[in-house]
Amino acid sequence: MSKAAHYIQALDDARCDGDWEAVPELVRKVRKHAPDRKCLTLTAEIECAIEKNAQKLSPGAERPATKDGNAPTEGKELEVSSELPRLLSAIDAETSFPEDKYQANVCVGWLHWVVGEYHLAAVRLPRAFESEQISESQASEWTRVCALKSAYLRANVLARAGNRLEALLVFRDGLPSISTEWTNQKSRKQLRYWSELFLTEYCMMFSSSLEKGETTLDDPNSLACYRSWARYWESAKGVPVGGGYGFRGSIPRRVIWGQYHSALSAIVEEDLSFPTGFVVAPSSNDSSARSQLRAELKNVEKIHETLLLNETEFPNAEEEREEIEEFVHLACQNWRVLCGRGWRDQDLGPGGREGLSRGVLDILYRASMKTYHSTSILRHLFTIHVAVAEFDLAFKAFDSYLELVKKGKARVQKSGQPEPSLDDEATVLETVSAAIAILCRYGHRQASEKAVGLAAELEEILNKLPAQPQVESGNTLREDESAFSAAGETVPPRIIALAWQAIGLANAQWARMTFDSKNRGDIHAKAIRSLKKSLSGDLKRTGDVRGIFALGVLLAEQRDLTPAIELTKQALLLGKTSPGTQNDLHNGSHWRERSLIPVWHLLSLLLSARQDFVMAARACEGAFEQFKDPSVLFGSEQVFRSDHLNEAEQGAGLVDVMDDFEKESILEVKMTQLALVELLEGPKIAVNASLELLSLFNRLFGTVEEKKASPPKTEQVPKSSAGTMRSIRGSIFGRSDKERTGRPSTRQPSTLEPISSRPTTTHSMAPTIQVTQEDGEVGDTNYAKKAATISGRSQSHRRQSLRKRDSTRGRSASVGPAPQHPTVVDGESYFTPVSEMGPSAEFFASAPKRPSSSAGAPVALTRTFSQAESFASSSRGRTSAADFSEVSRGSIEFSPLLLPLIQFPKSNEQRRRSTILIKVWLMIAGFYRRAGLYDDGKAAIAEAQRLLQALEAVVAQEETVAFGDSGWANSKSIDELWGDVWAEMGNLSLAKEVPYSARSEFESALTHCPAHPAATIGLSNILLDLYSEKLPPPPTIPGLQFNDHNLILGTKSAQDLPIFGSEQKPKPQEQPSLPKEPLGLRTTVTPTKSQPRQQKAGNKIAGAAESDSAGGKDSESELQAPYKALSLPIVDRLAARDRAHGLLTGLTKLGSAWNMSEAWFALARAHEESGQIEKAREVLWWCVELEESVGVREWRCLGNGGYIL
Repeated sequence: MSKAAHYIQALDDARCDGDWEAVPELVRKVRKHAPDRKCLTLTAEIECAIEKNAQKLSPGAERPATKDGNAPTEGKELEVSSELPRLLSAIDAETSFPEDKYQANVCVGWLHWVVGEYHLAAVRLPRAFESEQISESQASEWTRVCALKSAYLRANVLARAGNRLEALLVFRDGLPSISTEWTNQKSRKQLRYWSELFLTEYCMMFSSSLEKGETTLDDPNSLACYRSWARYWESAKGVPVGGGYGFRGSIPRRVIWGQYHSALSAIVEEDLSFPTGFVVAPSSNDSSARSQLRAELKNVEKIHETLLLNETEFPNAEEEREEIEEFVHLACQNWRVLCGRGWRDQDLGPGGREGLSRGVLDILYRASMKTYHSTSILRHLFTIHVAVAEFDLAFKAFDSYLELVKKGKARVQKSGQPEPSLDDEATVLETVSAAIAILCRYGHRQASEKAVGLAAELEEILNKLPAQPQVESGNTLREDESAFSAAGETVPPRIIALAWQAIGLANAQWARMTFDSKNRGDIHAKAIRSLKKSLSGDLKRTGDVRGIFALGVLLAEQRDLTPAIELTKQALLLGKTSPGTQNDLHNGSHWRERSLIPVWHLLSLLLSARQDFVMAARACEGAFEQFKDPSVLFGSEQVFRSDHLNEAEQGAGLVDVMDDFEKESILEVKMTQLALVELLEGPKIAVNASLELLSLFNRLFGTVEEKKASPPKTEQVPKSSAGTMRSIRGSIFGRSDKERTGRPSTRQPSTLEPISSRPTTTHSMAPTIQVTQEDGEVGDTNYAKKAATISGRSQSHRRQSLRKRDSTRGRSASVGPAPQHPTVVDGESYFTPVSEMGPSAEFFASAPKRPSSSAGAPVALTRTFSQAESFASSSRGRTSAADFSEVSRGSIEFSPLLLPLIQFPKSNEQRRRSTILIKVWLMIAGFYRRAGLYDDGKAAIAEAQRLLQALEAVVAQEETVAFGDSGWANSKSIDELWGDVWAEMGNLSLAKEVPYSARSEFESALTHCPAHPAATIGLSNILLDLYSEKLPPPPTIPGLQFNDHNLILGTKSAQDLPIFGSEQKPKPQEQPSLPKEPLGLRTTVTPTKSQPRQQKAGNKIAGAAESDSAGGKDSESELQAPYKALSLPIVDRLAARDRAHGLLTGLTKLGSAWNMSEAWFALARAHEESGQIEKAREVLWWCVELEESVGVREWRCLGNGGYIL
């Protein structure tokens, strides 16, 4: 290499490295050894002068401003400006070296820009390499620096002239000059300097244009500046590019990352298309656009957080950290969208929603170490802890939040100085409302007590707000207007409506939990008033489906059926809005139809309470028909639920993205359908239809038992065990032993022994079960007939005690086109004429065609009606909608941000699903019992019990969970589930006319759950029968019975069976035993628990009491032998009556049974047996009032046992 070439290269290197002190000497040497490079040396001289002059300026003057501002006039005093004519002459004379000419043109433009001659700078600055005959790939590093400089200066000149969009285009065209360096070796100082200056100005200018609405993020290249900035950041290998400032006078680098973070957040929030311009290639070919967006957002968020936290110090008490709180707000805003129903788990990367939520929690805790008493961070901690089902930690954060807010409000009120970090009134109201909703939905008694306390505070805040301003008719406030103000703060009407709704929910839930029966009515009234306020027209939330549902359930519980029906109908008839992106993004697809499923269910129960059973059945169908095509809800028929078949995802339905609460609502609708089937066609038809219930459960939840845990292998199985979850495809009556493929069995395979067949229970041979038979006569001792009443009012006998025989017989088994006459009670017609209802026979026309497999979507009963129009045409004459005339008919609303989508742990999810399946099996057991299929009923109870035993074993491993504690988000505790199982077993024993076995089983139920309604009512009726001597005393001598029967299964002895035998002594009649007394003594009923010696002593006491009361007999005379006694001693009878009276009195004061007509009817009988005739009459009238408004199922089956959707 010649000396000339050597010095020319050294000059380029000095300029690239920013070594301006060496440039003058190198210019001299190049002039000496290469006199023909005059253009190069003069350009280098002028560049060196400009740079040295810039170093003398203040730090703020070196960074050229892109906004309107003063020009750097210091450049006008440059001595080198006199060299401009010489440089122009050199440029004109240069013909051999295009790069020298290009660099000189850039230098001329730079010189014009420095001295403030922007119009001349725009003319002189070159635009591209091609115009100068320069190959971009062959250009030197300093030439590329000059290209960046030219692009930056031209964009700056355009921005100063107000041409911001053209300036952005110039910046975009200049990106290739930077991108070529990302693939090369380490860049040098001047290239890094001008690259960062170029990208910084580009990003800030684009951000400013976004704020002003001049550009949008819809352009595929909208993120070009930010992605180029990120690639520049990653390309600086070996050169520490940390936070702080890139050069003197520039903005902090974290601000650029913050703008990048904001742009990505806007794309996520508005659900825009993923910009593909300048994107880095995805890690895998199958990465979806959302997966790439999530990965990019995660990376940017991490870098932004790191820079922000590293450059922020912990504040003093009076200082604010607004930038930290803005970052937290942005991260949580993205979390709400990403963890909403509009995004799938697979789009969120490893960990899914739970992993994302845990990551945001870590961000919040790190941010809390850089802030002082930040209410916004505590508020977000509360929300996200709830989202990961950490309710205890969530409410610790909420309590701290509320305490800081109260203290902060007190300081502001005292000093008059606002605190920027303190949440405003609207945010506080919304947060407290969300806390109340969470407590009411997922908590129990203690949570309800806390909720009603928060509701009182919420009401106090609302009462302090100024009165609503008067508005003229037709000029009500818009949704985005603020109707109230306090202390200079505005509260939107939407928040006011939400607060009143929360107050209503808290009081409604507390009315169920409180022991104060005297004030329960006042609490209910307050709840109704609050919910009505939340739906008032002044607050513009008349179409809020949550408020409508809660108010409808409350009115139904208060027996106000007419307004409840009208309110529910109007909600269902609301005009269908066009679901916006916001709603779909937060609530998911078909959010309106999904939210209305419980409302359809509510309408069905309301219509059944009015004995309009055909319309009630149509309402159940309407819950599914609103999706138009069953495949929308359940997926295509080829979908088979499996944990290892990913190809089924393409045909998935909405149920595959629903949470367990939504799925349970669908299952409850199906259960109500079956209850109506039983009522209209008989329990044997319901038994056949129960296959649909099991199939639907399997489609919704899949298997609930762990594969690794299996009970000991049984030698024999009951008749109907093949119809359990082990064989859904077969009959639930035990007709098939084929195992269902593709799904693990719930038990080990067992061998079937030949069993005798029982009567067929198919649709064609099912006998009609009349629902009009009246029982309860004084002399009736047939416990099979009384089983339904004692069990808490069976599904097929709900009306038999208080309805006329002629009105109920007309709906016993047929729903054909036979003429129907309305039943008139208190001047009201409770039937809809046939002309209004349409042909009802079509409803069950396809009953024999039910699917026998759950491989496809479970098909509901025939759907051939248009629900909305049918309900609109069937309104009753007495119904008045005056109180709810403000409900808008234009749109239905759903608050998307009230409750987060909660990710429960697998153990909690398994427990809840097991609880639901236990409930399903007990319902099926009731169908069997009322159909007279007692063996199958015992098998169904056994299935429920096996599930409960497995669940109990899992809960026992958790040291912090007690069997009597249901915990968060669980509908029932283990003890309550045992109470349900024992109570159903007691009802089965009553149906089999074994009252003393039933008594023992009811006692076992009360041992687990002392306030169990069904067990209490069943036991009390038996005790009252003992008192009235309808039930003979148990014999003291066992009979000669050698049956091989046990309590549930007929395959093991009672001693070997761990199911129920461990909680009571083996029954002599249910196990082979040898007699212990002389043979030949005749007995009528087999004893259960009583021992001869104990009974003898008891009879002596009772006999003494009877002899004393008789007066004509010798008190000293001997009592009869126990086996000769025909009645219980009077002391035992009085004790039985008083115990029944006490049990029923306590039960009717509880929120679980205050409106249960069966409990009050039993209490009336207890009053009557005690001689309290007036009290009995009052209670019976109350029973009549309750019975007039009781639905086919209890109201608690709605809304997952609460009032919240």
